[in-house]
Amino acid sequence: MITLKVQFIAGQGKSVSEICQRLEGAREERDSSPQPSGGVKNSRADEKTASSPQPSPPEEEREKISQTRFKEGRKLNDLKFKNVPHPLLAASIMVYAAVNRVLAADGEPPHSESAQTKSQLTAPDAQPGLANDWLRGQFNSFSNWDLGGQFRARYEHAEYLGTVDFSATGGHSSDNRMLLRTFVHVGYDPAPWLNFYAEGRDSRGFWDEPNPNPDLDMADLHQAFVQIGNPEIFPLIAKIGRQELSYGDERLIGISDWTNVRRTFDAAKLRYEVEGLWVDAFVSHPVVVWNDRFNESDGEDWFSGIYASTTKLIPWQESKFYFLARNTGTGSPEFYGPPPDPQGATPRDIYTVGVHFKSLPGKLGGWDYNLEAAGQFGRFKETTAGAPTSVAGKNLVQQAYAAVASGGYTWTHAHGKPRVGLEYLYSSGDSNPTDGKHETFDNLFPTNHRQFGLMDIFSWQNDQILRFMGSVQPLESLTVVADYRLVWLADTHDSFYNNKGARRGGLAATDGTGYGINPNFSSYVGSEIDLVATYAIRRDTSLQAGVGHFFVGDYVKSSLAGIGGTRDATFAYLQFTFNF
Repeated sequence: MITLKVQFIAGQGKSVSEICQRLEGAREERDSSPQPSGGVKNSRADEKTASSPQPSPPEEEREKISQTRFKEGRKLNDLKFKNVPHPLLAASIMVYAAVNRVLAADGEPPHSESAQTKSQLTAPDAQPGLANDWLRGQFNSFSNWDLGGQFRARYEHAEYLGTVDFSATGGHSSDNRMLLRTFVHVGYDPAPWLNFYAEGRDSRGFWDEPNPNPDLDMADLHQAFVQIGNPEIFPLIAKIGRQELSYGDERLIGISDWTNVRRTFDAAKLRYEVEGLWVDAFVSHPVVVWNDRFNESDGEDWFSGIYASTTKLIPWQESKFYFLARNTGTGSPEFYGPPPDPQGATPRDIYTVGVHFKSLPGKLGGWDYNLEAAGQFGRFKETTAGAPTSVAGKNLVQQAYAAVASGGYTWTHAHGKPRVGLEYLYSSGDSNPTDGKHETFDNLFPTNHRQFGLMDIFSWQNDQILRFMGSVQPLESLTVVADYRLVWLADTHDSFYNNKGARRGGLAATDGTGYGINPNFSSYVGSEIDLVATYAIRRDTSLQAGVGHFFVGDYVKSSLAGIGGTRDATFAYLQFTFNF
């Protein structure tokens, strides 16, 4: 698939200890000097991601945050702002109150200073945006506050995707929709080792027809956590509350930023961090979205793990090792209630062991590489409708694996820094749906759009994909990326899975009347070409456009031959992002 992509690198923040030192120095100097030092960022330890700029949540006054954060049994539906015409109005009032409170305690504004980042092992801190940039450049008191947000609008046009799924006679072949997503956040560091953070999200869609609609979730709590610790004071950091989890290339654990409703967890995470090494241990429940109600986490779905990263083993490489466990009970599918209420995952106990090796930027000249492999064991309960009696309702033995390898070369001294790359990806499928084993790899909680193409057709399940990559930066503010993918099923005894990990069709043979299990069909699914271009209008604003086309292969043609045949699919979008 061809992807035209522009990446914008914003300023980053200082370390927590530097913040503390500068703040204390500024307070001392304010009595004796008319020119205090400039503002800097607050910090929160988290895994770095290569996704688009992270948004910011809604704001409240400091006392209000501390009083409302962790009170058990509280009816959080009040956060919906049901009596307010638009949730952004309520968020703006909160921000205004917090700003006025800090301004009252401030003296003469300091010289402006661009934010820098804290450490190579922790996540970006305060987001680049008008609120943070202006306030930190004007007032000392805002150096330990993080106020702001993000607004994103995206128009999409799709042909022969969605429920039609390449069918020439499957119904409405063309769809248009407008997706709007807004984050507003407040973060505060009362001490160098303590951080409070709250973020609200409003996700809306127009001309978007599915019901229930996964793109809609108006005025809800996205994140609310407290972080205790500072790796420059002591190597342990704890983070507790509703939060995002993101690791590696987000093939197994990601925030799913492309979607209109990003993924979060109610989690507790402990990190050990020293120079060149960090280790995370976490336990969590995934938050299940339900529009018009406060989103709750699925208490029957436990996701936990240990994830470690080091640059000490091999000097030119970051080496990562992980063990992940997903344990889902029988009450998970209907933890909210029976359909049409949102449903949780089906019962399973799946354990994933993996490694991820990635070259460090610039260490191999223009060359780069990326290798990841994972194996799974445990049990998986077969709940698919129409499953053979030998496996229906039974716990199957999980035996699955997946791997990806890629390499590329960048002409760093040439105009536009062009790069070319090649990637091969494999994920196992079930070779026999009646033998008591489940050999389909479980994709867990990924950001599949980032890895499997613009059109969101595939996941890391029962496929093998050959990917050709290219990118160029013709202007400092413009990046263009092109991808082309060839896709085969790993095993035609298994299903063709969609990007959310669900089967297309059931477990029976279809003989051209739809998707199913057809071992005699060709394994070639088709090819996808994508182009994406991103233009950084300014430091806090970007514009992105993309187009993708999928050429159906023999497997899809054979699956739909008896019901009117197939059509190639097309997808295009235009996206605007503003960090405020």
